[in-house]
Amino acid sequence: LYQYAEQLIEKGKAYVDSLTREELAQYRGTLTEAGRPSPYRDRTAAENLDLFRRMRAGEFAEGDHVLRLKGDLASANMKMRDLPIYRIMKAHHQNTGDRWCVYPLYDFAHCLSDSIERITHSICTLEFENNREVYDWILDNLDVPQPQPHQHEFARLALTYTITSKRKLLELVEQKHVSGWDDPRMPTVAGMRRRGYTPEAIRAFCERIGVAKNNSQVDVALLEFAIRQDLEARCPRWFGVVEPLRLVVDNWSEKETDTIEDVPRFRGDTVCRGLPFGRVLLIERSDFEVTPPAGYERLAPGRTIRLKYGYNAEYASHTVGADGQVLEVHVRIDKASRGVKKEQGSYPELRRIHWISEKHAVAAEVRLYDRLFLEEEPGSEGRDPIASLNPSSLVTTVGYLEPAAAALSPGERLQLERVGYFIVDATSGGLVLNRTIGLKDSWSKAPAEASPEQVREQRRQARAEEKAQSARKGEEVALTAAQEGWGARGLNAD
Repeated sequence: LYQYAEQLIEKGKAYVDSLTREELAQYRGTLTEAGRPSPYRDRTAAENLDLFRRMRAGEFAEGDHVLRLKGDLASANMKMRDLPIYRIMKAHHQNTGDRWCVYPLYDFAHCLSDSIERITHSICTLEFENNREVYDWILDNLDVPQPQPHQHEFARLALTYTITSKRKLLELVEQKHVSGWDDPRMPTVAGMRRRGYTPEAIRAFCERIGVAKNNSQVDVALLEFAIRQDLEARCPRWFGVVEPLRLVVDNWSEKETDTIEDVPRFRGDTVCRGLPFGRVLLIERSDFEVTPPAGYERLAPGRTIRLKYGYNAEYASHTVGADGQVLEVHVRIDKASRGVKKEQGSYPELRRIHWISEKHAVAAEVRLYDRLFLEEEPGSEGRDPIASLNPSSLVTTVGYLEPAAAALSPGERLQLERVGYFIVDATSGGLVLNRTIGLKDSWSKAPAEASPEQVREQRRQARAEEKAQSARKGEEVALTAAQEGWGARGLNAD
């Protein structure tokens, strides 16, 4: 880079200026007035080389001199008005110590580093559009290898409920709002990998939204949709509970043992595994309500539910602790209902819930991750994004999984049925599950006065609308990108 700077001096394309910082700003002009030539602009190449080499040797103080391009002082692009490209900086460098006392500025280092590294397409965001003229000017006026790299500007990928500013992300790390750059809530490659996002899901998301030349925000729900769609096909299904509630089967003795066979890992899979069944089971706490709201179809007083792949279980009683929290629920099972399919007509259709035998359960630390911010545009209108941090973006609990979970390896992905998609954390000791993304449950959105039939219909319509909306958004973004491409080629987008 230094040699290229000397080459510009020798060609009369750069000069050492001795104006102060304030004088530089005055001589540069304004958006409506052309700049004025510096009194040092006509120094000879020999004078400039001598001064520049003495700058490098540390002979001058910081701010005494600066190397500037000899551009167009009347250019409408302020960047072209004798842009500074090298300044004196007496800073200790980790590789070269104190040997260098001059360092290049961004616009000079950018294009030449691309050329040296044989970059063909230098991708920038839209705010660097004015820099492209400088980028090309420097390469055109130097003996650089051909073909030259070219700068392309596109709109940054801005997601709702997300910040991508490195400065703001650094604040999150330094202020301990997150555990580090690889925290699964961080929008970094390391964070997304640790959370369980797959490259295929991210590529599918990017293909769906396309590339635009106008700044806009993309709904993070589109990314979540792509992740769910990818993980649905690749994640084996497991039984596990993350907020356990004891379920005691009154008509099953402690000595009785059973294994529920024909439990598939994938939907429709012919290869199945067995799950041990005992007197005491663990179910999700949300699967029992003493006073169920309208539309609630799970276990409650006076109701019967189906233990998935197992038996029909009828509510018998429940016990409550001093704090009013339910401690355990007692049920009686219909032993004749095992293996009976609802299509056979012997039993009515029942809500199915998953379960784990307490005696055989494998404990795991479960980290339930959610969106890091509560606001759709954190930090907009000058607000501090840290003020809108989601206090529930990480909830850590102890969950219980089926016995085979003892053999899970770091990096393995799985779906806990009716709970969400998880990945076994690779950086923690023991069995730790990071939730990649949850499975939606829309029953709580139903109005209190709705009947169960109305709630089911509302859920069906909501799922259909969600799919249609996702498809529409993908089509709109793709069409916008296509129209911009047509306009760039001089075609009528209509």
